[in-house]
Amino acid sequence: MVLAGKIFKVRETIGFKTLAKNLRGYRLTERFVVDSEEFELVTEITNIAEEEYRISGLYSKDTVTFVYYHGRQVPTPKTTETVFRFTARRGDILLTIVQEKWAAKRIAYEFSRIISGRAGFIGEVDIPPDALKSFHEENPAGTKVSFFEGMGYENIEKISLYGPDLIEANLFGDYASRGNLWYIVATSKKYGHVVGITRNGNVVMFDKATPKEYLEYVEEEIFPLIP
Repeated sequence: MVLAGKIFKVRETIGFKTLAKNLRGYRLTERFVVDSEEFELVTEITNIAEEEYRISGLYSKDTVTFVYYHGRQVPTPKTTETVFRFTARRGDILLTIVQEKWAAKRIAYEFSRIISGRAGFIGEVDIPPDALKSFHEENPAGTKVSFFEGMGYENIEKISLYGPDLIEANLFGDYASRGNLWYIVATSKKYGHVVGITRNGNVVMFDKATPKEYLEYVEEEIFPLIP
């Protein structure tokens, strides 16, 4: 099962006790009416678990989708649950949301509003190109996909290379010397996971893993790449 997630950074100083207090018990109820049907949609944060350097929990959001059934669109309620974790490091706090990138960005925006009352409290991370290159160099034979940017070619934003033998390809060294790695799919030398990583913190794990295993891996191997 593929697991997607995204890493964010808390942009301002906040204590863990305050952070947990603002998250715990959050619940928002909204009414959604379509034709003669009414739905109660709930957005809430549950399962808050506090550790010395971590706060984990579950973000749940109800929506209404429409399913085609015998010539009409039938409204159907749906609950999406997302695992998240705030992790304190020396000098900052990182947030990992185990969800597709666009949904993760929306949830991070919601967390900003819930915690601080405004947008911008939580923002995207930026992995330096050299850090992503160092990740590749730990197991160069494991890199299967690479995207480069800043190549200096007119009207070309990114160039990609695919294949099982990129370490042998002269083009990889040429591209790496001309531009910056933006995205790679590589095998972790330490953990063996096949992961895709972008410099703005999108991390996709392509082999089987639980959300807990995903979070542990991201903390151990991806967080050190983030300044």
